[in-house]
Amino acid sequence: MHAVAIVAAAGSGLRLGAERPKALVPLAGRPLVCWSVDALRAGGVEELVVTVPTAARAAFREVLGPDVRLVHGGRTRTASVRAALGTVDARAEAVLVHDAARPLTPPDVVARVLAALAGGAPAVVPVLPVVDTTVVVDDAGTVHDTLDRAVLRRVQTPQGFDRAALLAAYAQLPEGVELTDDAAVVRAAGVPVTTVAGDELAAKVTVPHDLALAELLVAAR
Repeated sequence: MHAVAIVAAAGSGLRLGAERPKALVPLAGRPLVCWSVDALRAGGVEELVVTVPTAARAAFREVLGPDVRLVHGGRTRTASVRAALGTVDARAEAVLVHDAARPLTPPDVVARVLAALAGGAPAVVPVLPVVDTTVVVDDAGTVHDTLDRAVLRRVQTPQGFDRAALLAAYAQLPEGVELTDDAAVVRAAGVPVTTVAGDELAAKVTVPHDLALAELLVAAR
């Protein structure tokens, strides 16, 4: 199965305290985006498209080399993925969408997503169980309900899709509408989403603590 991966890498590094795009922040001496691209390739993806900030295109080209297609990202993640989808070759059977800020995602997670797509699932997300008690609160912070964590899952990336199904779902999504992830986009179009096992190593790097933890994990290998 020919799979293309879109790597969302156009975000800023403000919450990470960086003066550069987050995807270019180094982890163990290599930009986060390089770790993510390598994981996707090792998991079985044949073609990579990375959405980048327009002003930083040259910096991304320098670290990623000529074998990765760069696409200028939009103002939002949804806009960036929509722009990248427009460049995906019609011969591709599957599209994976991955956050550049999940640098330590194991290739096995990628392989599980691809295997589910090859088995006929139109949309697949890696998930982890919710281990903490999860409650519903009002605007004042008062607890109103406790959710059954047995039926709750934390969603990770890469999320995988049948190319035609993802294109059709984005075509139905009105311009300017923002959903939390690409699985939400296809669900809004009526496409069922299957789950596979995720991995704690696929945690997202958002704040300095996350980066420090990732550094420790790399050093412990």
